[in-house]
Amino acid sequence: MRDMPVAGAHDPWDDDAPPVRNTRAARAARAQAAAAAPAELTPAQKLAQKRERRAAVNAAHEIRIIGGTWRRSLLPVPDMPGLRPTPDRVRETLFNWLGQELAGWSVLDAFAGTGVLGFEAASRGATTVQMLERETKLVAGLAASKTRLGASAVTITQADAMAWMKRAPAQFDLVFLDPPFDANLFEAALAASLHCVVPQGWIYLEASAPFDAASLAERGLELYRHSRAGAVHAHLIRKL
Repeated sequence: MRDMPVAGAHDPWDDDAPPVRNTRAARAARAQAAAAAPAELTPAQKLAQKRERRAAVNAAHEIRIIGGTWRRSLLPVPDMPGLRPTPDRVRETLFNWLGQELAGWSVLDAFAGTGVLGFEAASRGATTVQMLERETKLVAGLAASKTRLGASAVTITQADAMAWMKRAPAQFDLVFLDPPFDANLFEAALAASLHCVVPQGWIYLEASAPFDAASLAERGLELYRHSRAGAVHAHLIRKL
């Protein structure tokens, strides 16, 4: 069923209706409507638009180094359950605590994941950076990032971080501990790290709850700094 015609309007289905005159005003109205319509994109514009969309998608799967030699370099973030790299603003706080230069330091990134903490340390001059990672896919990604950056100070070992730290001698000035949150390894990882950090050395620990200064002091540790970002508690701890 057709709609009822509006009074005074031309009905295209009515054969008896007088023809619509192609007046100057009508032509001007059609020209104005055509000018207001969005212009067809050129092939170059379509390609640029496609690249912008791809970059937006990739940005969610990359994280950048924020300081040192490789500042602004991007590291891939594989889509894997539980992988949660330390964000820019938390790393900025951490290296404000530590100092921006780590020249001469020996560093362990115990649960490396994307390697962002370890590569950040190497970018800031650390002499050696040992990365530990258990997952084969992540180890391959770390190796690719090392090659791309030319990170000769970085050594990557596929290993269980807990067992490796318990066997290692005290040799590191700084140990990064960012264990998987769902594994609840915070206490155990901190205890294991004490085997391989030197006296007066530093331990950076991310956990789901704060560690209080009194309980750390009982283990011969000093809580130097603490901050919170969302659900993550960041601790900088010194071994006495």
